[in-house]
Amino acid sequence: MDFTIAFIKIFFVLIYMAMPLLLFLASVVVVLGLVVGHREGWRPGDSVYWAFITATTVGYGDIRPLKPISRFFSVMIAFVGVIFTGILVSLAVQASSSAFIQHQNLEQAQQLLDEAGYKSPNAN
Repeated sequence: MDFTIAFIKIFFVLIYMAMPLLLFLASVVVVLGLVVGHREGWRPGDSVYWAFITATTVGYGDIRPLKPISRFFSVMIAFVGVIFTGILVSLAVQASSSAFIQHQNLEQAQQLLDEAGYKSPNAN
């Protein structure tokens, strides 16, 4: 349980630190979604919904752009969404690594890595 609590605390600190970047990327998704929605004649709510479904690469297909420039913007939204998701995953990995180090004996961790055959890239 201590590991989980440490992970959650560290993860939210990292999210807080990355918030300007995450908000910027989310804003790009919203703006591009509204641009596509305007060109396609969609309501703003549908446009934002579609943009986030596209950014998360779920792509239900219930709403889809038909115009070539709108399709280009969809690719841009998907690309920004992959970057956004990658940042969140990297923050989660960093938080779990930090929580593990904080709550484990480092010698014990190194012994487990040695037993698993892991060789550090920094080892000579």
